[in-house]
Amino acid sequence: MTYESELASTREFFATRAADWDARFPDDGPRYAAAIAELGLKEGQFVLDAGCGTGRALPLLRAAVGASGTVLGLDLTPEMLRVAAGHGEWLVTGDVGRLPLRDGAVDVVFGGGLFSHFPDPAANLRELARVCRPGGLLALFYPIGRAALAARHGRTLTPADLRAEPNLRPLLAATGWRLTGYLDADDRFLATAER
Repeated sequence: MTYESELASTREFFATRAADWDARFPDDGPRYAAAIAELGLKEGQFVLDAGCGTGRALPLLRAAVGASGTVLGLDLTPEMLRVAAGHGEWLVTGDVGRLPLRDGAVDVVFGGGLFSHFPDPAANLRELARVCRPGGLLALFYPIGRAALAARHGRTLTPADLRAEPNLRPLLAATGWRLTGYLDADDRFLATAER
């Protein structure tokens, strides 16, 4: 599959599910809140919610950075952004492989459910590093752990899973990040890295 065809496939998958996405996963809210609280965000920071989907994290990120902060929601799927528009944040349709931001523009990149949809994980992580300031934070989050997610989809985990810590750490290091935290519990996955 080419990069563009993978983007098209992802867009198609989420376009048909946007309207009822949040209703399908009603227990995710507290997990998002807990993960964002752990990040230690500060008043005035610029946060990119990469792959923001329906915007579940947007109000939580806004509360964390306050009125003086900036929260930008970016998603590949216009249908998801239409749902997210209700949160009142700045929203952009776009690809994490070609971000419409200058180098070092953001303090924090939050990616909820994003990593497994990267068409080119190394290139996409490099692009996220490009737009994040040195010392900035990357948070890769899922409101479900790797094993539970695999079971939900009728799969088993394999040693090749890029979210496994032994695979993720060197991938992040090769793309401009240093893994600083790793949690893979049944109810959530959170990997944090510093630029």
